[in-house]
Amino acid sequence: MFETLATLKFFTVGALFGLTAGLSPGPLLTLVISETLKHSRREGIKIAISPLITDIPIVLISFFVFSRLSKFSSILGGISILGGIFIAYLAYETLKTRELNIHLTGIQTRSLKKGIIANFLSPHPYLFWVTVGAPLALKAFETNLLALILFLLSFYVFLIGSKMIIALLVSRSKLLLTNIIYLWTMRLLGIVLLLFSLLFIYEGVKYLGLV
Repeated sequence: MFETLATLKFFTVGALFGLTAGLSPGPLLTLVISETLKHSRREGIKIAISPLITDIPIVLISFFVFSRLSKFSSILGGISILGGIFIAYLAYETLKTRELNIHLTGIQTRSLKKGIIANFLSPHPYLFWVTVGAPLALKAFETNLLALILFLLSFYVFLIGSKMIIALLVSRSKLLLTNIIYLWTMRLLGIVLLLFSLLFIYEGVKYLGLV
């Protein structure tokens, strides 16, 4: 029973971070909307799936490095605190969301290539997987293999799925998602992220033996 709850916990955590990453304003979401408006929802969806290509080496390298450092409590403590600070930054960025500013240009469509370049050059995937994603993935793996699979699956399903939904909504309405529902969703996610940041910092302090 306890193991089942732990497995579901990692599914929920993955979904939370994936949804936040999927809905948060940034280069990739801007491209999803702009390519959909300029061309079609198909081009927006191509942008949405680009993390599946760019994140594979980032995830594998981060998980490998972190697994090698898992025996050093002081290093784990430092990484956990950095992860908490990074999550707090994400919470701040999420809470201050007001609107999505999209600047359209006449660039020819090469949507998937644009998405890969934008995501590959963004620091967020690297920071997330080094300080947050890899530690969570290792804890999930220590619970059981299913927990790890569900964590990764839920993260990418909600990350990519939320961007796909935005592309579909924009293609139908041609309106930017600046409505009250979107803003309140972001505020709720920001509050939850803030709680996670405190949890990560607390765990880091425990690793360092300060509590």
